[in-house]
Amino acid sequence: MTKEHWDIIRAEFITSAVRADQYPKPYLPEVAFIGRSNVGKSSLINSVCRRNGLARVSSTPGKTQTLNFYRLDAKRKTEEAEDRTQFYLVDLPGYGFARTNQKNKEQWSGFIRNYLEDAPNLALVCQLIDIRHKLMDSDIEAYNWLMECGLKVHVVLTKADKLSKNAAMSQLSFFRKSLGIAPEQITAYSVPQPVMRLEFINQIMNVLEDRSEINVEI
Repeated sequence: MTKEHWDIIRAEFITSAVRADQYPKPYLPEVAFIGRSNVGKSSLINSVCRRNGLARVSSTPGKTQTLNFYRLDAKRKTEEAEDRTQFYLVDLPGYGFARTNQKNKEQWSGFIRNYLEDAPNLALVCQLIDIRHKLMDSDIEAYNWLMECGLKVHVVLTKADKLSKNAAMSQLSFFRKSLGIAPEQITAYSVPQPVMRLEFINQIMNVLEDRSEINVEI
């Protein structure tokens, strides 16, 4: 483990939920992952947690139909001590072309809206966008909605390995300028070559620490 950097040392699935009374206890700070269907969300979660199969990867877009809660254990070594803490990673259903009927779509949008607008422990939303494509209307609408909810958002550009390094950097700059966000609010991520893994984890942990939402155990 890199000295003075946080890392995820353990991750486990806790529960699925569609209502607030189904959310897990004890309460912990939460980091939600959301993105268009087939954006590579499950692969990213498995990469960040370094646990293959933790989140099921499906070839069928829109497979996730509930809020899935995972409890993550984070650890950091410093000169003085070894810090540990926990938080929930919440996997949200994909927006876009989920293959389901209109009644289910309305139900999904309802419980996702309730969670994002009312979750008291939600500290950060990571919005995943495929780096290979143009910024889509649904991505812009989702980003604006998250901002209107008063949420802190970090944009993650997935599938960066599908582009050359120069092309990936160009796309990152394009998305950053299009959304009007700072460099520290956006990450280009490659699952096969996760060189940004620790940096991304520490960007998440910095948000939790800044909000004083993590209890560090020594």
